[in-house]
Amino acid sequence: MKFTLLMAAATLALSPAVVSAQDLLARIKAGGVLTVGTEARFPPFEFVENGEIVGYSADIMTEIMSSALPGVVLKRLDLPWQGILPGLAAERFDYVVTSVTVTPERREAYYLSVPIADATMAVLKRADDDSISTPSDMAGHPVGSQAGSAQLAALERFAGTLDSAPDIVSYTDFSEAYADLAARRVDAVVNSLPNLLEAARQRPDVFAVVSPTFGDPTYFSWAGRMDEDSASLNALFDAELKRLIKEGTLTALQEKWFGGPMDLPTELPTKWSLDVGPVDSQQWRPLKRIADNARGEPAGHRPGRASGIASGDRQ
Repeated sequence: MKFTLLMAAATLALSPAVVSAQDLLARIKAGGVLTVGTEARFPPFEFVENGEIVGYSADIMTEIMSSALPGVVLKRLDLPWQGILPGLAAERFDYVVTSVTVTPERREAYYLSVPIADATMAVLKRADDDSISTPSDMAGHPVGSQAGSAQLAALERFAGTLDSAPDIVSYTDFSEAYADLAARRVDAVVNSLPNLLEAARQRPDVFAVVSPTFGDPTYFSWAGRMDEDSASLNALFDAELKRLIKEGTLTALQEKWFGGPMDLPTELPTKWSLDVGPVDSQQWRPLKRIADNARGEPAGHRPGRASGIASGDRQ
């Protein structure tokens, strides 16, 4: 009888009903490891310095891990951008902690978190190039962006509104696009505004950001799988990001890494359009100070950056 009871208990413990009760978050807590996918070539969001992944997102994760997942080890897989979202869908890791540009298509395929940063599209040019003073001046010029990115898609839409289409060149990594811009193989690079400001801040003698931005205001988020198993983990990240916004921690980290605050919503916008016209600069006054810092010394403390050209965006 005792043997029968033990066998029954073991069978129950291994039954699908019991296993399924352990959702992703419960398994993470039980196993003591959270595995996330990132692309650590995206300063100042994520990059490698002295052998460690550092940056804005890394600091956010430090806050979240200590508050919501004490005792759990953070394991970060540094991957090329093109493998990030497919890797999430294939369950190679638990969550994406790298800047994912919010698009309607991605909102249907993945669970996108509360926004972590502004991601409005902008143009980077050479500082000595007077031929491009607005986004529309890209017409007829060779212009680069990253393959498979929301930035490339925005550039292609915007190009369709111009009288003379730019010659669009795609790159595996934004650092390659910046290098070609400096070498005069392309005349402009389209990326999200915070990334271009960082590139211009690093090399103000070489690069300049074109004003105004173009396209709809949009945001960077993190991403999880859109299934019941991931629901509690997605909710945990949203709750923690909202807390950090409310407490002012995200603002402090934006001051640290970007030189100024960003006005972020605590929910993703529910409506999207495909307007690709210039954005009213007054609408983005919270980023004016950041743009000013790209042209000169920041007002507050700015940590060191990885050497070389700032790498590109989370597409």
